[in-house]
Amino acid sequence: MIKVGIIGVGTVGESVARILEENQDVISARAGAAIEVKKGIVRTLEKKRDVDIPLSTDVNEVLEDPEIDIVVELMGGVEEPYKVVTKALRNKKAVVTANKALLAYHRYELAELAKDIAFEYEASVAGGIPIITALRDGLSANHIESMMGIMNGTCNYMLTKMRDEGVAYDAILKEAQNLGYAEADPTFDVGGYDAAHKLLILASIAYGIDAKPEDILIEGIERITQDDIAFAKEFGYEIKLLGIAKKEGSEVELRVHAALVKKEEMIAKIDGVMNGISVVGDKVGETLYYGPGAGGDATASAVVANIIDIARSGKSTPMLGFDRPMEGKLTLKDADEISSKYYLRINVNDKAGVLAKLTKIFEANSISIETMLQRPGESASANLLISTHCAKERDIQKMIGEIEVLDFVNKKPVMIRIV
Repeated sequence: MIKVGIIGVGTVGESVARILEENQDVISARAGAAIEVKKGIVRTLEKKRDVDIPLSTDVNEVLEDPEIDIVVELMGGVEEPYKVVTKALRNKKAVVTANKALLAYHRYELAELAKDIAFEYEASVAGGIPIITALRDGLSANHIESMMGIMNGTCNYMLTKMRDEGVAYDAILKEAQNLGYAEADPTFDVGGYDAAHKLLILASIAYGIDAKPEDILIEGIERITQDDIAFAKEFGYEIKLLGIAKKEGSEVELRVHAALVKKEEMIAKIDGVMNGISVVGDKVGETLYYGPGAGGDATASAVVANIIDIARSGKSTPMLGFDRPMEGKLTLKDADEISSKYYLRINVNDKAGVLAKLTKIFEANSISIETMLQRPGESASANLLISTHCAKERDIQKMIGEIEVLDFVNKKPVMIRIV
C-alpha cells in the first residue's frame, strides 16, 4: 500500500483524491500497488470539501508521518511551499507538485536536495499535457532547437473571443473572470507571468538554463485592441500569447509576449482555453503537444500519473533530466539582442506631413517597413498599423522611445512581435 498526503485540498487537490478513489482499479493495476490518501491538509476546516478523506490544518501531520510515502504539494505560492517541500525531501518522502511558481524560483535548489528521492512535477506546465515527460524522456536523444507554446488558457480564450466576436479587451476580461478562467486580480495571467514560469521550467530541462522570471522578457496582452486583431486578419496572422525558447549557437533566448503567428502554423490553430506546445528537436523535427492546460481534473490527471510513476519504481529520473551539467554550457541571450519582425500601432494626429516624419525616423534607425495600414481613430486621429522587416529588439525599442515623445503622437505606440 502506497500512502499519500495532499497539502492543499482545493480544486486540484479534491480532484486528485477523487481520481484515486474512483479509478482505483486501473490505477492499482498500473502502479502495481494500491494507493490511498491518508490525509489532506487545508487552511481551515470550516469550508466544506467534496472529498472523503481525513483533513487537518497541521502540515506536520503529513510531513512527519512515517507511513506517508508521497507528499503532494498543491498549496500555491513560492516561499511557504518551498519550506514544506524542503522538509518533505529531508524526511526522505517523495514529492509531487503542480506549483509552477515554486519551480520557477527554486527548481535547482530542489533538484540538488532531491537527488535520488523521487520528485515529479508534470502538472506544473500545461496541466494535462505530458510535456515534462516528453522533454525529459521521449526527446532525450535530441538537442532541442526551439520551443514555442501557448501556455496560458486564460489569455488564449480571451484572444480567441476578441477575434471571433469583436469584443473589446476589458469586456472579455470581465467575462473570463465571471467564468472562473481569470482571477479577480488577473495580472499573473494576462501579464504573461504564469506562462513565463512554465517556460523557465521547460528551458531548464531542454537547455540547463538557470534563469528567474526577472531575467527574461515578459509582456502580456493588456494593450491589444480590435485594431490589432483587424491587422492580423488582413495579413493572415493570429495573435497568441507565446512562450518562446530558441537556441542559437551557445545562447538561448527566452521570452513571453503576444505575437503575430501565420495562420498556417500549427500553433496558430489552437483556440479557446486549450494549450499547445511545439518542440523542435535536431533529430525528430517538430512535435506538437496539445490539450487542456488547466482545470481540476486535467491537472489532477497529471498529478496522479506522477504518483503512479513513483509507486512503480520508488524513484524518479533526475528531476531536471540530467545527472551532470550538459556539455557546452549554454547562456541566456540578452533580450536587447533578440531579432524579430515587428508590428506597431501608432496613434497620431490625422494631418498632412505626419507619415513623412515617421518614415524618416524609421529610416534613421535602419528599420525597414514591410506593410502599412491606416485606420480612423478618435477625435481627428488615425491609427497607423505598420509591420517591419527583421530588426533588433534594441533598435525597435530605441525608435519607439523617439516616436512616443513626438507632439503629433497621442499615445505610447503598441508593439507586437511577429514570429
